[in-house]
Amino acid sequence: MEQSDNNYVLQSIIFTTAAQLVDSVDKTLIVVLRDGRKIIGILRSFDQYANLVLQNTVERIIVGQKYSDIERGVYIIRGENVVLVGEIDPEKEGLPGLEEVPLNEIYKLQQDEVDNRKIKEQKKNTELANIGFSIDGQQEDMY
Repeated sequence: MEQSDNNYVLQSIIFTTAAQLVDSVDKTLIVVLRDGRKIIGILRSFDQYANLVLQNTVERIIVGQKYSDIERGVYIIRGENVVLVGEIDPEKEGLPGLEEVPLNEIYKLQQDEVDNRKIKEQKKNTELANIGFSIDGQQEDMY
């Protein structure tokens, strides 16, 4: 295969990937970002890099079996931050098994989850250190 053939194949793949979003314009999508946030909104525009423009957007925070939404309005997402895009059926948008709670409660649950994760990580690091493993970022590791 010649170099020009390779470029054509590569451009076709990129176009095909971006073109898959054409059917999703004006539909409600959920977008999972690299940092774990879940964004729900109506897709208004996109480009070949999967940069997205969403309207009537909410950020959904889910902790355990509870969730809360934060209104975000018009939201522009850089394509490199997109992990997953999925269409939401408006008739089935309700989350079975999940309970909607006020935002301040979800923040508290989220902080508790982070604190528990830190405690588990410290316990694991202590156990590893006791059997001779070095834990990155500890004071003893500095030279």
